[in-house]
Amino acid sequence: MHRLSLKKELVKKWRGLEKDVNDLLGLVEIGLQENDATMKGEVAGEIAGLTARLEKLEFELLLSGEYDAKSAILAIHAGAGGTESQDWAEMLLRMYLRWAERHEFKTEILDTSPGEEAGIKSAVLEVRGAYAYGYLKSEFGVHRLVRLSPFDADHARHTSFALVEVLPEAEGEADLKINPEDLKIEFYRSSGPGGQHMQKTSTAVRITHIPTGIIATCQSQRSQLQNKESAMKVLYARLLEVERSRKEQERARLKGERIDAGWGNQIRSYVLHPYKMVKDHRTGHETGNASAVLDGGLDDFIEAYLRSKVGEK
Repeated sequence: MHRLSLKKELVKKWRGLEKDVNDLLGLVEIGLQENDATMKGEVAGEIAGLTARLEKLEFELLLSGEYDAKSAILAIHAGAGGTESQDWAEMLLRMYLRWAERHEFKTEILDTSPGEEAGIKSAVLEVRGAYAYGYLKSEFGVHRLVRLSPFDADHARHTSFALVEVLPEAEGEADLKINPEDLKIEFYRSSGPGGQHMQKTSTAVRITHIPTGIIATCQSQRSQLQNKESAMKVLYARLLEVERSRKEQERARLKGERIDAGWGNQIRSYVLHPYKMVKDHRTGHETGNASAVLDGGLDDFIEAYLRSKVGEK
């Protein structure tokens, strides 16, 4: 029903545009018959509006992958470098939260591991809404930060790395079947902030999928049940990604293509010193307004990536 609703909404948009174009053609025809020069400005305005709508709908066609319409699970992992990288990971988390807020996506932090001095070691974020995965899949990879360190007494320049994973949120058994006997479920006390209740009772959950060794954890909620449900969301998403990767590798093997296993490759650099610039190494798109990007202004990078993928498959 969810997929059907999305399809109906898409058809409604294109039919609406088609109707408005036909109405405008009728208006133009009347203007030509009556030789009405005053109608010229009105028609020009209508054409501009219809052109903008067409460009937006054409861009949405880039989000036509099998899982693009789904919500997303986004995981951030600090790289080597201790406090520097952990602070960078937290900056990335804020960036994605701000981006999601601008686009009216609902977000929930499912799990987080705080850094030793500052920042976070890792975080798992759920981004709910139509096409959240389609947009955010461009962010999968290693993100590099160059800046003067606020944690270094000498204020030396440091380079930090963080890995961002983006997974489509699986719709439970509809997308993937898991044998309950393949799951090892453990409960433990939360190690993060959250009050005495979370730290004195075993509400945190760790679920291990025994055949693959994939582990999903959650400790952000107050109850075992809520944490278990959130951890299962992450587990389904990770197993769906494994299955999807397997299918892609099989298709590539049959076609004789070379699979690039380079999710770990650096995809984007954020330079804050000695100059300010954010550059995507896959598309060449760059901007000097690094502050705006870190405040959630990712749309130009996302669009450049999606357009670069047109025709690849």
